[in-house]
Amino acid sequence: MTEHRVLIVDDEAPARDRLRRLLEAMEDCRVCAEAGNGTEALEKAAEHRPDIVLMDVRMPGMDGMDAARELTAQATPPAVIFCTAYDDYALSAFRVDATDYLVKPVRREALASALTRAGRVNRPQSRQFAPQDNPAIVVRNQAGVERVELDRLYYASADNKYVTLVHDRGETLCDYSLRELEQAHGEHLLRIHRHTLVNRRYLEALTRTQSGHLAQLSDPAGTRLRVSRRHATGVRDYLES
Repeated sequence: MTEHRVLIVDDEAPARDRLRRLLEAMEDCRVCAEAGNGTEALEKAAEHRPDIVLMDVRMPGMDGMDAARELTAQATPPAVIFCTAYDDYALSAFRVDATDYLVKPVRREALASALTRAGRVNRPQSRQFAPQDNPAIVVRNQAGVERVELDRLYYASADNKYVTLVHDRGETLCDYSLRELEQAHGEHLLRIHRHTLVNRRYLEALTRTQSGHLAQLSDPAGTRLRVSRRHATGVRDYLES
């Protein structure tokens, strides 16, 4: 079994102690160092070369987001898992290539799952082996924080105040607007209607019917979605390109 070296970064000693205790109960992880802010985290990471960094967000001096941005930009970066008391940084966390996002108090089961995912080749490292990474939409709900990977998302549909993400595991409600999703993931999502974004990789064809244009998706259900006249040309141009 491969042992993963873990760097704990948090400005509060009790929080670091709790994470250390959780990690000590796991056979495949070893705490190699601790840091109290982002600047110290970069120094410790350069010295100890951790495989995984458990990173708080709000810290004095350099915060966790800035530190994670520098870590994940390295040639062989560690996997970064955010552990924070605030759940409103989730979207920003995955924009800096974080592997996971846990909300304090961190539960042992959630940490173990995040470490398992981080133990695989993380997304920044995988760019050496694959042409594209696998970003995710991060959703806050009653169960906590859920990641919906872009390669598993079929389309997003807006209805009143909520947006529904339809993916290979079912449906997930989120509080991001379609505009926010389009701005964050425009290279993956294509607008076909004022109420609908589709994943470009599943867009198969554009058909014309008596009632208008329909987008044919290559998902298992063979979904067909209405395309507005305003966006029909853009869909056709994308398919022809």
